[in-house]
Amino acid sequence: MLDTERVGEPLRRLESRILLAEARRAVPEAFDSQGRLLSPVAGKWVQPPAWFNAISPIDGSVLAELPLLGAAQVATGVEQAAAEFAPWAARRLDDRARVVAEAVVLLHAHRDLLVRILAWDIGKTLPTASNDVDRCLAGIAWYLEQMDRMIDGRKPLGLVSNIASWNYPFSVLLLNVLVQSLAGNSVIAKIPTQGGGVSLTLAFALLRRAGLPVSLVGGRGRDLSEALVGHPHIAGVAFIGGRANGGEVHRRLRETDKRYALEMEGVNAYAITHFTDWDGLGEQIRAGFDFGKQRCTAYTRWVVEKSLVPKFVRTYVDTVSALRVGNPVLGAHVDFGPLISPSKAKELRALIAEAVKQGTQVLHQGMLAEDAFTARQERGAYLPPVLLFGIPRDSELYLREPFGPVDILVSVDSEEELLREANVSNGALVASVATDDPELARRIAKRLHAFKVGINALRSRGDREESFGGRGGSWAGAFVGGTHLVRAFTDGPHPMEGNWPD
Repeated sequence: MLDTERVGEPLRRLESRILLAEARRAVPEAFDSQGRLLSPVAGKWVQPPAWFNAISPIDGSVLAELPLLGAAQVATGVEQAAAEFAPWAARRLDDRARVVAEAVVLLHAHRDLLVRILAWDIGKTLPTASNDVDRCLAGIAWYLEQMDRMIDGRKPLGLVSNIASWNYPFSVLLLNVLVQSLAGNSVIAKIPTQGGGVSLTLAFALLRRAGLPVSLVGGRGRDLSEALVGHPHIAGVAFIGGRANGGEVHRRLRETDKRYALEMEGVNAYAITHFTDWDGLGEQIRAGFDFGKQRCTAYTRWVVEKSLVPKFVRTYVDTVSALRVGNPVLGAHVDFGPLISPSKAKELRALIAEAVKQGTQVLHQGMLAEDAFTARQERGAYLPPVLLFGIPRDSELYLREPFGPVDILVSVDSEEELLREANVSNGALVASVATDDPELARRIAKRLHAFKVGINALRSRGDREESFGGRGGSWAGAFVGGTHLVRAFTDGPHPMEGNWPD
């Protein structure tokens, strides 16, 4: 009799190898003779001096080898990508739209392959990977319909550089690249070091095949930063990442005349006071665990009126106890899979342990779904939900976005204390207030330091016409989304909204 537990893990690894073989058949130009991925730069596939392993967080296996370009190579690539701008910008909008539409047709044709590789690339479940790819495709279809009115009277900037985090490579990074090129810019992007490079390289190969002036480079951030931010041929920079790296990029850009839109982290808080709809809140809590809260719009700080804390904890535990965490491609239903790497999960476990030593209470500690793993599967990247109470103010978890399924509960006695605790991170992308009193909701919402504020509802980036930005330290430069994304990387007479140094 076949021992399915014994063969399960090799079969999973075989699946990832089959996917890579499919990708080689789909875009053979993206691989060298040994099956290693290359960098598409200005219409050529560049051989790097070295490669780095793209390790799947699902089981720790090597998915592929990605290019590790050096600083000089990327600087040359920037010059070559910049040379694509003038002939591309000179083409009529309807001609550029035709090329973008051809790229979209190719993306649709390989949609299922992109979804499956993306799932292995960064550990998304197949539904969340599908959502990422499909939002990109629906988004660019909308821009193709709307670009006439949005580009009216405006001109492209030149070469736009994109440095983005790994968590939404299609619905954020690739969509931005498509819109920037549709607006007449040439584009260069960096492979996120932590994940997403395999699926992105496949997607960029399809964009190049259609004729779009887009380039993708891989390498260490510290090696590529000078070329992708400071090079004189870079006309604009779109950045998505943490405050430390984003702050350094901002410091360099604000001394120049380059256009920029820098999305940085913030602690997104949900404030609860004078409230009774616990069933509705439970649905929001469950929805908030999409992709294990590895999102810039995830709510991880719950600021709750003291008298409501017992009801909140009961609602939270009842809701979160039903979540299943496990291997997202094994076949068993799971709500979310691994964090992006074992090192990230280890970091959060260490922060939790340190907080507990300082007196923090663990009000809920989730469990992994044992039937959603093979017998000897690597589990280092998996972390079930945790709810902490009484976090000391000097703990990293008190002031920092965990970027994982770790929630912080803060009990407050007054409206002023509620606002102070909800605004703890000097600006955020989103925030919410839950209350039965409409006037109280409006009053609190006005004083929450977030770009978007929900009332009895979660907020997200939004799609299509909805703008997106941040307040305080969570954003710098032009806002994006809808018309704002087009204006951010074009020149024209219209005012540009954003978060500026002055």
